[in-house]
Amino acid sequence: MINLSYRKKVVDSWFSYLQNLICKEFESLEGKKKFLKREWYKKDRKEGGGVSYLLTEGNVFEKVGVNKSTVSGKFKKEFRSKILGAQKDGKYWASGVSVVAHMKNPKIPALHFNTRYIVTTKEWFGGGMDATPSINDTKEKELIQKLLKKVCLNNKKNYKKYKLWCDKYFYLPHRKEIRGIGGIFFDYEKENWVKNFKFVREVGFTFIDISKKVIERKKKVKWTKKDKEKQLLKRGRYVEFNLLYDRGTKFGLNSGGNTESILMSLPPLARWK
Repeated sequence: MINLSYRKKVVDSWFSYLQNLICKEFESLEGKKKFLKREWYKKDRKEGGGVSYLLTEGNVFEKVGVNKSTVSGKFKKEFRSKILGAQKDGKYWASGVSVVAHMKNPKIPALHFNTRYIVTTKEWFGGGMDATPSINDTKEKELIQKLLKKVCLNNKKNYKKYKLWCDKYFYLPHRKEIRGIGGIFFDYEKENWVKNFKFVREVGFTFIDISKKVIERKKKVKWTKKDKEKQLLKRGRYVEFNLLYDRGTKFGLNSGGNTESILMSLPPLARWK
């Protein structure tokens, strides 16, 4: 078995590579506008930090953030029971990439992706991706699910389980409705490190492929003020989920992460009736 320090180093390098690749592909889709880079560190620099890339007010992306962080430390006592393997001393090490893209064109869905590797007294991979449209498009939904099903089957992963997990996770109990059209969600993948790491890498490539196909299919499609109003109302649901239920938001805030980077997922504009 590959030793833990090497596993951490390899995963950390992969997430840095993936972040740069996503930014490059998104800039290609956007055109002239470029990402702005910002680095941050925890109060104790020995506990790591991250790099955040943000692109706003583009022709395609109204706001898109691509975050990568590698941090360590101790969880607060009241939070330890919620994290696998952290109950004893609260120590952790975590690395990951997260992306949230809010589109200018309301006919293109908001896209969310993240993959992560967490080490406590246990170690595991988790992540997933999902789409949140404001206007229904059956063909788009089928395209996304087809590509996600393919990457799961190629890695002998349970697509139906991950799809159902995503539907249950991205759900707003107070409104009794799902956030978007789903995707896949997985966590606690710890049985075979080599195979799980391969799966996580291929999910990253699949997210890029899906993003390019979805955006290129619609980026020149015309939209109306009424379409935009629907999008802003749907973004309100997005805000509600991320602030009330999102595990990534809670993990980031409880692990001493950078607040601005954690809340990068919030859209630039949203509406409520």
